[in-house]
Amino acid sequence: MRTILVTGGTGTLGRPTTARLRAAGHDVRVLSRRRGPGLTTGDLTKGIGLREALNGVDTVLHLATSLGRADVTQTQHLIESLRPSGVEHLIVISIVGIDQIPMPYYRAKLETERLVQESAIPYSLLRATQFHHLIDQVLTAQRFLPLLLTPSVRLQSIAVEDVATRLTELAAAHPAGRVPDIGGPEQRPLVDFARAWKQAAGSHRPIVPVRLPGKAFRAFARGAALTDGTPYGQKTFADFLAAGVEG
Repeated sequence: MRTILVTGGTGTLGRPTTARLRAAGHDVRVLSRRRGPGLTTGDLTKGIGLREALNGVDTVLHLATSLGRADVTQTQHLIESLRPSGVEHLIVISIVGIDQIPMPYYRAKLETERLVQESAIPYSLLRATQFHHLIDQVLTAQRFLPLLLTPSVRLQSIAVEDVATRLTELAAAHPAGRVPDIGGPEQRPLVDFARAWKQAAGSHRPIVPVRLPGKAFRAFARGAALTDGTPYGQKTFADFLAAGVEG
């Protein structure tokens, strides 16, 4: 069993990942600016407390994420602290298609990948498709509109629980560099996901597919956010919706 530090351990992906790691018998610490049971104090953005948090740790799961350059800064601070620490394995989560989809957040995420790959620290890098939560958030954000706008793209959303399972597998294995991408069990037009969401939410608003301008939309439209081969994820968007949504 390993001693593991998880960044972003209180987030959407971090919570199920931390639970699975502990269930597997690992000694898990969650990096946080707060204090409390199971938390290890440290600040990725300021680079404070990281070396102390890494004391005795052999594996790090870097799941923390922020918008823009903050994501890069946090990863830089983590790598600087890891170099003298003796950590044997850095595991990083990323997003499918970020090298093909020119969005600012994706560009920053791609730079964090480069920092890890050039750091000389043994690592595993996992790209996953968008979470079911993201589709829910995009549609929920339109709750004050008289209709549901859905970009005309295909997506392959995945449950955070399935990603957490894969990360737990990687934590028990040796560093493997860039590992195969994972995606959800269904590749469907976003309008299909919207219909399922609308039914689950009890909404009566019409769904309006839209085509958006720009290179990012064209990349999504040609399937840059999809994976090849057999899907890894098991939990469908309908399974996710069964937990309940608000219209």
